[in-house]
Amino acid sequence: MKFPLVVGVDGSDSSLQAVDWAVDEAARLGLPLRLVHASLWERYEGSRPSFSTDRPAEEVMAEHIIASCSERARLRNPEVKVSSDVLPDDAVSVLLHAAHESSALVAGSRGRGEVAGLLLGSVSLTVAARAVCPVIVVRGGERNRQGSFGRVVLGVGDSTEGSAALRFAFREAEARGCALHAVRAWRSPAHEHVDSPLIVDDSAVAHEERASALLTDALSDAVRDHPEVDVLRQAFEGPAHKVLLDVSADADLVVVGAVRRHGHFGLQLGRVAHALLHHAECPVAVVPQRV
Repeated sequence: MKFPLVVGVDGSDSSLQAVDWAVDEAARLGLPLRLVHASLWERYEGSRPSFSTDRPAEEVMAEHIIASCSERARLRNPEVKVSSDVLPDDAVSVLLHAAHESSALVAGSRGRGEVAGLLLGSVSLTVAARAVCPVIVVRGGERNRQGSFGRVVLGVGDSTEGSAALRFAFREAEARGCALHAVRAWRSPAHEHVDSPLIVDDSAVAHEERASALLTDALSDAVRDHPEVDVLRQAFEGPAHKVLLDVSADADLVVVGAVRRHGHFGLQLGRVAHALLHHAECPVAVVPQRV
């Protein structure tokens, strides 16, 4: 049985963009789509008398949100199997629980109650930092969200955080029939920089060559297993988060790994993933890697 693609919805414009993106993703991967909405009205309202005909406004709103999002999904692609649930808990708990039986979680970049100036909603950030399955935060421009650039970007870091992300990125590129742009950042130690432009900095050349070699080595098995995927490898000088933010402008999706250490219950999200979730110009997939 294929686990569904799960989308958290709250009626905001951002969550509607997430629904649209998820419908297209489910169609590409041949997955069912499950929409979930978290509502605590039952907890706060308590039980109603059996003879009452009044319905709490929160209940009506929750049903309206999930019904309208379901209708939106079915209209976008009638061939995708859609199910929906209103669950009596907070949004983070609902999504983290759903992650255990999800192919991936999809969320918008801001919730209905978020201040407009915030870069990323607290629900999306917390879920991306704790979920046991891949989390895609749908953000960026319309062309990026619609997949107009034909390119999936993969940030290749240390081996401890990258194998699950690598498999996810190749699967995405294959399903989309697009290129995979594998990127690794490198930096020279500060004391090795050469001030004079007339002097060739051999250490910089060595660092770049080493980064390129590590990139080729990391991708070797996946390239062999996915011969139909066109792979572009590039090593860039600079901080990894800045390098990936730059290339996200012309990408349909950027994929990074995040280490999940056994027994650690706090937020587990590295600097690179954190920066991308707040500032990337395209959707971001954070793929957990168990260590």
